[in-house]
Amino acid sequence: MRNIKRPMEKEAGDGMRAGAALGAAGKVAIGLLALALSGCTGEERTHPERTDALPISLMVTLHQPSEPSREMLDIFNRMIGAELQIDWVPSDIYREKLLNAVETNTLKKVTGVNESDYYLLKNAIRSEMFWEIGPFLDAYPNLSKLDPKVLRQTAVDGKLYGLYSERWPSRQGLIIRKDWMDKLGLRPPETTDELYTLLSRFTKDDPDGNGKADTYGLTDRNDLIYGAFKTFSSYFGTPNNWTLSNGRPQPDFMTGAYLDTMDYMKKLYDEGLINRDFAVTSKQIQRYRFLTGQSGVMVGAMDDAPRLQDELKRIQPNAELALVNRIEGPQGFGIWSIPDYSGIFLFSKRAIPTESELKRILAVYDRMLEPGPTNFLRYGIQDKHYKVIEGKVAPEPGMNEDRNANVLPFYSLMIQNISNPGLLRLSDKGQQPLVVLAQRLTDDNGKHLIRDPMLGLSSPTYDAKGTELSDIITNATYHYILGQLDRKGFEEQVKLWRQAGGDKVMEELAQAHAAKPGEATK
Repeated sequence: MRNIKRPMEKEAGDGMRAGAALGAAGKVAIGLLALALSGCTGEERTHPERTDALPISLMVTLHQPSEPSREMLDIFNRMIGAELQIDWVPSDIYREKLLNAVETNTLKKVTGVNESDYYLLKNAIRSEMFWEIGPFLDAYPNLSKLDPKVLRQTAVDGKLYGLYSERWPSRQGLIIRKDWMDKLGLRPPETTDELYTLLSRFTKDDPDGNGKADTYGLTDRNDLIYGAFKTFSSYFGTPNNWTLSNGRPQPDFMTGAYLDTMDYMKKLYDEGLINRDFAVTSKQIQRYRFLTGQSGVMVGAMDDAPRLQDELKRIQPNAELALVNRIEGPQGFGIWSIPDYSGIFLFSKRAIPTESELKRILAVYDRMLEPGPTNFLRYGIQDKHYKVIEGKVAPEPGMNEDRNANVLPFYSLMIQNISNPGLLRLSDKGQQPLVVLAQRLTDDNGKHLIRDPMLGLSSPTYDAKGTELSDIITNATYHYILGQLDRKGFEEQVKLWRQAGGDKVMEELAQAHAAKPGEATK
C-alpha cells in the first residue's frame, strides 16, 4: 500500500499463533463450560448448543507472556456461537505485523488496531480496504447502544469503520516507594518543586538504608507519551498534542510549557536523578529496575500499582507503594487525556467478501456484549477466577495465578468494556487498599483533563507522514534533554518539521476544525 508509511523499527520475527477450532471438547472443557455458564449473571443469551459456529479469523495484541489455554478459548467460542481463530501477536512487534498485513493485503477478517497506530491505517480505510459498519449497527440490540461520543472519536471522514474498546481518559500518576518516603521523613509531593526534592533525596540520601549510593529517583523509559515526559508536561500546562492559537491549530511542542518541561527533565538528567539510559530503556527494564529497588518513582497507569506491589514484596517484603495523581505546576493541576478508546476492531473487505458474512460477524460481536460473554472476557469463570458477593466481583487471592495466565489475555477481545451495563462491577470489599485508591484517583483525574482539541479530526498529510514527522520532534526532544541540542537547535528541528509537512498538517487541521463535522454516520 503506497499510502502506508512503515515506522522505522527493527525487524522482528513472527509472534505466537494460536488457532482455535470448536470441535468436540474433552471432559475438562465441558466441566469448565458448566462453571462458566453457571457463573453468568443477569439476563443473557448463551449458545452452547449451536453447531453452525461461524469461523472468524482475528489478529489481536498479546500483552501477557503467553496466550490463554485452548480450553478457555473453546468455552468462549461455545458461549458466542463462533469459532475464533486468533493470531495472538506480542505487543512489542504488533505494529510491524499490522503494517505488513495491510501492505500485503493479507489481513484477518477482524483486526485489532491500537489507538496510537490508528492514524497509520486511515488512508487504507479511505481506499476501501475495510467495511464501513456504521449503517448496520442499529440492527443489533447491543451494538446499537454503543456510545455516540466514542464512536465520533473513531470516525474517519464522518463514517464508522470499527468497534471500539473503551478505557478511562486518564489513569496516569506517580507510583512511589512509600517505605522510602517514610524512612526519609518525606510526604507525598504536591508540586513540581516538591517532586524534584523527593527525586533528589531518593538519589542522594540512601533511602534503602544499605549504606551505598546505588539508588536514583525516577526510572523512565523510551516513551515520551506513556513514560514520564507527557505527564510532567501536563503539570507545566502543556496542551495535549494541539492547542488553538488565534483560532489556528498549533502543536504542543511550539509552546513555552513544552520547553519548560524539557528544561525540567534536563535538570533531572543532568543531576543524575533519572536513569541515564532512559531514552533507550524498554518498559520491561524500567519495571525490573523499580522492582529491584534501584529507583523509587515510576510514572504510569495507577491501576498497575497493586500488581507492582505484589511483585515488589516478593523481593522486598517490607516495601510499600503510594500513589499521587495531583502535582501542581505554574498553572495549577491538569492531566493529559487520551481518547476514550484504546483500540478499534476493523473488518477486512477482502477477508469478508460479502455483506451477509459481515452481518453474521457483527451478530457475534453483538452476542459478546451480553452479560455472560462480557464477564467471561473481563473476569473469567465464576468460582474459578473470581467470587460474586452482593452482586459485585470480589477478589480471591488464591485465584490470581490462573486468572493472570488465562483471563488477562482475553482483555484484548473486549469492546465496550467500561460502560456495558451487563458487566459486573468490582466490589471494594476485600480489595487491596491500593486497588481502591487507584480507582479513586483515576476518577479524580477525570475532573481535570487536558483534552486534545483536534481529537476526531483528520489530516491526510499526517495520516501519510505522521511517523516521519513525529520522529523529528521525538528525536529533538530527547537530544535537548540529553544536552545534545540547545534551544536554538531545537527550534531548527521545529522548522524542519514544518518544512517536511507540518505546515500542511496545520492547514488541513484548521480546515477540518472549521468544518466541524457532525455525528458520525450510522
